[in-house]
Amino acid sequence: MNNGWKETGGALSRAFTFPTYLAGLEFASAVGREAERQNHHPDILIGYKKVTVTTTTHDAGNTVTERDRKLAAAIDALARP
Repeated sequence: MNNGWKETGGALSRAFTFPTYLAGLEFASAVGREAERQNHHPDILIGYKKVTVTTTTHDAGNTVTERDRKLAAAIDALARP
């Protein structure tokens, strides 16, 4: 997987940039709803016009698993205009 995702330290991480702060907040909220639906909850860092999402599977020893890849693909779909 790439699409802007980086695998380091047993986690997948990607930064998304938005035209406004509120657009980033709306995206972060959509990520939260999808994470809840999948019962797989990433760390979400909200900055000015930038949202960074990091996901790992804690119960697999803090490694990247298919659950992380599935969530990352769903998050990519949310980011498309």
